[in-house]
Amino acid sequence: MRIAYKNIVMSYKIMGIYNTDYISSLLKELILGNKKNKGGKRNRKRKCIILLVLPAVMLTVLSGCASGLPDGFVYVTDVVKTAQLDIRYYGDNNFVGTRIDGYEAPVAILTKEAAEALKVAADLLEEQGYYIKIFDAYRPQQAVDHFIRWAKDVHDTKMKEKFYPDLDKSVLFEQGYIAEKSGHTRGSTVDLTIVDMKTNEELDMGSGFDFFGEISHHGTDLITEQQEANRNILRDAMVAAGFEVYPGEWWHYKLKDEPYPNTYFDFKIK
Repeated sequence: MRIAYKNIVMSYKIMGIYNTDYISSLLKELILGNKKNKGGKRNRKRKCIILLVLPAVMLTVLSGCASGLPDGFVYVTDVVKTAQLDIRYYGDNNFVGTRIDGYEAPVAILTKEAAEALKVAADLLEEQGYYIKIFDAYRPQQAVDHFIRWAKDVHDTKMKEKFYPDLDKSVLFEQGYIAEKSGHTRGSTVDLTIVDMKTNEELDMGSGFDFFGEISHHGTDLITEQQEANRNILRDAMVAAGFEVYPGEWWHYKLKDEPYPNTYFDFKIK
């Protein structure tokens, strides 16, 4: 019981409450069996019970706040333990060529529902010898706004050769590669590929992530049969788990029953 008393007092100190003399005196009466001052014993016991319960409640609340995520959102790797991350917009290996606004950490965030569905897909893929690798998940609106500013600057084409060699930058809006709103911002869309568990190498999908062109479309005749088969491994698992295919991008999947179909979030990724 003395150990319990010390642990409870320490819990208050963890919460930033360092003046624990009054707390200590009340806890001693209940936990250590102090028999002095019997008057008002029932009231003191009530206070002590509150003091016993409060640390657990407060630490739970503080723990949730520490994650920095709004209610309903989770870190993907807390749900899918084997997921690999290559968060492209945190670095400069993307079509803009620099870190994108709102990406303050190389982590993947999704709604709880999307993460749980992704776990189903990941389990199906692991049975076949593959891990998932995530390029992007939740995307804040400020990141989309960054894309829009970039797209309007027709002179910034430093990443053209790698990501859109066959397109003029001026047509990216017109052809739907850049838009003012993104499904990613609603929190239930993920961009991903799959990795061979034995070699830890990505499967050849025929084009890279975020390559703007017909070769990235589902059903294109610009890729080999093996590349199409690789895409289908990912597609079949994601569809079975409740995600929808986006015809223009082999890597892009949205949860069919997304929980926030009309809400565009803007909290930073950190």
